[in-house]
Amino acid sequence: MSNPFSKLWHLRETSPLSFRMLGYILVCSSLFTLFATGFQVYIDYRKDVSLVDQRMKLIETSYQSSLARSLWSLDHKLLKVQMQGILNLPDIVHLHLRIYPDSEISMGEIPPEIPTIEHKIMLQHLSDDVYDLGELTITASLEEIYRLLRQRIFLILTTQAFKTFFISVLILWIFQYLVTRHLSKMANYARSLNINELGTELTLDRKYYPGQTPDELQRVTEAMNEMRVTLLNDIEKQKNDAAEIRRLSMAIEQSPSSVLICDHRWRITYANHKFGQMTGHTLKNILGKHPKELTHISPDESQNEQLWNNIEIQVERAGIWQGEMHSTRHGGEKFWEQVVITPIRDNEGHPTQFLILGEDISVRKRYEQQLLRQANYDLLTGLPNRMLALDRLKLALAQSRRDNSKVGLMFLDLDNFKHINDTMGHDAGDSLLIEASRRIASALRGNSTVARLGGDEFLIILPSLEEPEDSEVVAQRILEAFAVPYMLNNQEVFISTSIGITIYPTDSESSSTLLQQADAAMYQAKNKGKSAYHRFTPDLNQQSRERLKLETQLRKALEQNELLLYYQPIVETATGKLVAAEALIRWDNPLLGLVAPDKFIPLAEETGLITAIGEWVIHKACEDAKRWHQETGRKLSIAVNVSPRQFRDIKFVETVRHALLTNDLGGEYLELEITERLLLDDSIETYEILNQLDQMGVKLSVDDFGTGYSALSYLKSYPFDSLKIDRSFVKDVITETEDAALVSAIITMAHSLGLKVIGEGVENAEQQAFLRKKGCDYAQGFYYNRPVPEQEFLDWIHANKQAAVS
Repeated sequence: MSNPFSKLWHLRETSPLSFRMLGYILVCSSLFTLFATGFQVYIDYRKDVSLVDQRMKLIETSYQSSLARSLWSLDHKLLKVQMQGILNLPDIVHLHLRIYPDSEISMGEIPPEIPTIEHKIMLQHLSDDVYDLGELTITASLEEIYRLLRQRIFLILTTQAFKTFFISVLILWIFQYLVTRHLSKMANYARSLNINELGTELTLDRKYYPGQTPDELQRVTEAMNEMRVTLLNDIEKQKNDAAEIRRLSMAIEQSPSSVLICDHRWRITYANHKFGQMTGHTLKNILGKHPKELTHISPDESQNEQLWNNIEIQVERAGIWQGEMHSTRHGGEKFWEQVVITPIRDNEGHPTQFLILGEDISVRKRYEQQLLRQANYDLLTGLPNRMLALDRLKLALAQSRRDNSKVGLMFLDLDNFKHINDTMGHDAGDSLLIEASRRIASALRGNSTVARLGGDEFLIILPSLEEPEDSEVVAQRILEAFAVPYMLNNQEVFISTSIGITIYPTDSESSSTLLQQADAAMYQAKNKGKSAYHRFTPDLNQQSRERLKLETQLRKALEQNELLLYYQPIVETATGKLVAAEALIRWDNPLLGLVAPDKFIPLAEETGLITAIGEWVIHKACEDAKRWHQETGRKLSIAVNVSPRQFRDIKFVETVRHALLTNDLGGEYLELEITERLLLDDSIETYEILNQLDQMGVKLSVDDFGTGYSALSYLKSYPFDSLKIDRSFVKDVITETEDAALVSAIITMAHSLGLKVIGEGVENAEQQAFLRKKGCDYAQGFYYNRPVPEQEFLDWIHANKQAAVS
C-alpha cells in the first residue's frame, strides 16, 4: 500500500504549481476554520460565563435579604449556615464577608492558577434609614467552562482538519488533470525549443473541436506555435547581427567611462557596468527614466529642468553637449560628473537614440574646492583671509565709484590676546578667535564682509555707506558684543577689541592707503585705553610712521648693542644690608635717544622680539652678577623680570640653564620675577617649567602681587620663594589705612606660607619704617637708589656705607 505522503512529495517535485495550490487551499481553509472555530468558541464561552453571572445574580436575589437579617440580628451561626449553603452551589469556591466596621468571615478556597470571576453583594438593613452592614464577595471558578471549551476546540479542529484535507486532495487531483499536466508539457516544449527542434509543433493530449471557443490553454498553444514560425524567420537575421552586436557590447561594457543610451524620447534603455559601479544604480531601477532624474543642480528643480532643456536643444542643433554637472548616486549622494552627450542618427539623419558618456570627477573637484578655500579662507575661523578680503575691498571700491557711495574700512585687534594665548595656551587662544569672529559677524548687516588678516587682527568692509557715521554705529555694536565674557577652559575671561575706522573716498581712494589708515586709527584706539574705536585723522599718519620707525629700529637694537641693563638695589629692611639687585632694561638708540621701557616693551611683546630680548637680558644679568662676586666679594643675587611670551618659549628653561653654566653662576643667585597674570593658565606645562627652574636652584618670585588675579592657590601650588608687593600699595601706606591694612595682610599671609616679602617703590623713610615694623623682609625703591647703569651701581656699592655693611 503506497504512502499518501510520498505521493504528495512526488506531486511537489513534478507539479510545483499544484503543490502551491494545495498549500493555498490548506492555508485559506485552515485560517477560515480557525476564525470560525474561534468565533464559535468565543460565543460558547460568553454564553457559559453569562450563565454563571445569572447564577450569581440569582444568589444575590435569594440570599441578600436573609443574610442582611442574620447580620443585623448578629446571628453568626445562622449567617455561616447560609454562607455554607451558597458555597455548596455549583462553581462557587470562595466566600468573603466583610462586616462593618472591622470584622470579616471567609469560607472556601480560591484554587491557584484557575480562572475565576467575582460578584459583590451589599448587605443593608432597611428601616427608616438605610444601614450598610457589610459586603459579601462571591468567587466562582471557571474551570469547568474552560474544560468544556478545550473539548469543543479539539473536536472542531480535528473534524475540520480531516474535511479540509480530503476536499483539498480532490480539488488538487482535478486541477492536476485539467491544467497542470498540460502546463508541464508546455514547459518541457519551451525548454527544449532550439534551432534543431523548431520543426516540431506543440500538441496537447486533450479534445478540441473546430469552431469551439479556444480556452486559455489552447490560445497559449497557438501562440507558441506562431512564435516557433517567427523564430525560424528571425534566426538567420540574428546570426548575421550577433557578431557585430557582441563586439559593440563588449566595447561598451568594458569602457572606462559610464555609458547610458536613451531612446528618441530621452528614456534610458541601457546602462553599462561602469555606470553601475560609479552610481550604484541598476538598469532595472533607472529603465525608462529621463537622465535628468539622476542629476541635481540645486534644490530648485526648475533649474535642473532648464539645464536639460538647454542640453536637448544644443544636442539636436550642434550634435554634441559637454560639461560638468552634479549627479546622484543610488544612496542619494551627490557627485561631480564630466558628461558628453551625442545623438545616434538613422539613415535620414534623425536622432533615434542618445549616447551619454560620463566620468566621475568628484576627487578633482574636491581638490579644486579645497585649494580654492585654502587660498581664500582662514582655516581656523572660516572667514575670508587677507587675499580674499583685499579682493572684496577692491570690488567694493569699484562699486562705490559707480554708485557714488562710501565704503567703510574697519581694522580690529583683540586687546590682550597675546596674554590669553601665552597664559592659557594656544587651544584657548584658538577658541577665543573662533568666538570673536562669530561675535564680529553677528554685529554686521547686509553685504558687509569680515575677514581675518592673521593672528588676532580682523578687517571689516562696509560697502554702500550713506554717511561716515554709520561705521561708528557698527563699531559700537561690535564693542557691545565683546562686553559679554568668554568661557575658556571653564574660566570666565573678559576680552575687548580696539577698532580703527577709515572711510572711502573721504580719507583716501587707494585700498593700500586705506588699510594703513585703518591700522593707524586702531593703534590710536588702543592708546585711548582699549575697548574703543577711533576714526582716522590725518595726524595719525605721522603716528603710524613713528611706530613703524620704532619697530624697525627695535629689530636692529640687539645686533647693534643698543640695549642696556640698569640696576636697582634690593636691601634687607631690618638692617639695610644690600642682598640683591633688580635688572631693568633700557634702550639707547642713536636716532631716538633713550627710549622708555613702557614704550618699546609692549611693541616687543606684540612683534615677538621679547623672546630674543629676554634671552639677552638673562645672559647679561648673570654675567654682571658673576663679575660683582669677583670684584666686590659680595654674593649678590640678580632679579630679572620674565614676560609671559618669553616664559612660554619652548627654549626658556634651556636658556636659563645655559646662562648659569656659561657664567659659572649658581642658580640661587638668579631670581626670576613672574607676573600673576601668567599663572592664570594653571596647567601642567606651567608647573613643569617652574619645577625645572626650582630644581636648578633658581629663585622664583611673584611680581606686582595684588594687582592681578591674586589667589592663594597659585602660591601653594608652585615653588615660589618670595613675592613683591606692588608699588601702588606701598606708595600710600602712610596716608591710606586700606593700603596699610592690605600690605600688612599680604606680609602675614606670605610669611604663613614660608615666603619672603619684597616691598617695591619705597620712596621715603616713613614707608621704609612701616615695612620694617610690619616685618617685610626686603625693600627697593628710590629711597635707596634709582636704577643706574652697571658701573654706577658698582660705584654706589663702594660709596654707600650702609650697603657695605656685611
